[in-house]
Amino acid sequence: MLNLDLPRKFKGIMEPAEQAARNTFRPISRKYDRAEHAYPKELDLFSAAIDGMNDGDLSKSAGATKLKQDDSGESGAVRNGSNMQSLAGMEWLCWGDVGLLLTLPRNGLGNAAIAAVANAEQARRFEGKWAAMAITEPNAGSDSAAIRTTATLDGDHYVLNGEKIFITSGERAELIVVWATVDKSAGRAAIKSFVVEWGTPGMELVRLEKKLGIRASDTAQVHFKDCRVPKENLLGSPEVDTRKGFGGVMQTFDNTRPMVAGMALGVGRAALERIRELLEEQGIRPHYEKPVFNVSAIEAELHRMDAELEAARLLTWKAAWMADNAQPNSMEASMAKAKAGRVCNRITLRCVEIAGSLGYSEDELLEKWSRDSKILDIFEGTQQIQLLVVARRLLGLSSAQLK
Repeated sequence: MLNLDLPRKFKGIMEPAEQAARNTFRPISRKYDRAEHAYPKELDLFSAAIDGMNDGDLSKSAGATKLKQDDSGESGAVRNGSNMQSLAGMEWLCWGDVGLLLTLPRNGLGNAAIAAVANAEQARRFEGKWAAMAITEPNAGSDSAAIRTTATLDGDHYVLNGEKIFITSGERAELIVVWATVDKSAGRAAIKSFVVEWGTPGMELVRLEKKLGIRASDTAQVHFKDCRVPKENLLGSPEVDTRKGFGGVMQTFDNTRPMVAGMALGVGRAALERIRELLEEQGIRPHYEKPVFNVSAIEAELHRMDAELEAARLLTWKAAWMADNAQPNSMEASMAKAKAGRVCNRITLRCVEIAGSLGYSEDELLEKWSRDSKILDIFEGTQQIQLLVVARRLLGLSSAQLK
């Protein structure tokens, strides 16, 4: 018999995350939705707790700085490690507010990239710093291989030239992990990631984006002109191997896509819980002991949304568990992200509809959650890209064979 409950040892992560979601995130959620680009100072105290979660061994840690696949565990042993723990805490925090989670110091996508591919010396050097990730360009969105930002080796430095857009925490972070090509003629294999410290000459903040949702999180556009980066800041191998493609830099997504799915689970659960509360105030209480065809249309709809969210949760847990156990999980990570992102978006929009005018007003967070949810179906690979990754894995085809 399968045990699908989260391990008890995760209680030490989930209880503080729940308290933070209820007592810190949720009360200031609307405040920073309205005050876009203002830094949530209330998070400073909470950041210390997050840093504590990131310290120590894997049995007591969580967060982006611990998202890594390795074979350090005992051979043949089943592990529930940092990926599963981070996922458990992340769902609760996004139940509070996903935009606030995205602006937590030292828990950016760049931190996950450093954790995934940095060597020991780099991991020590960048430890404790907040890192954003710069991938998207004006002419390179979902197709990461279309990146045109260049990195040219010049002595002991790489010289970066190009423009990056939609960088989450791009202004607030201390470091930005920049994807660039070291040889345009070599295609995907030449794409490497470089850690650039804010303040490096040639690095300029162009603007902050105004967004539909996740407004508590800053989203920046940054320009690089003759920006010199020490070659020791290159993550992974400097060699261009056309046989391996750019799997090294893409490995980050195998760890982070289940985390985005976890964000979607938190937002979707928040919306479902709130709409049930509103319906109960009107005397409508779901009867889960009755068959779906023997209840009201609204109750049947709640049953279906609950089922979809639970299906997304199981896919997400599986992808994170595989990462903890050093199992290739690119397909499962994309399945989880595609399912959870789409389900969350549908649930939040449907809950707004069910609530009517109340759900459409700023008196209710349902309105905000419906806006926040859309990004979870887009960033770190759109719905279409996730389905393409899944199709390639199922059919055993390369990106060149199936576009």
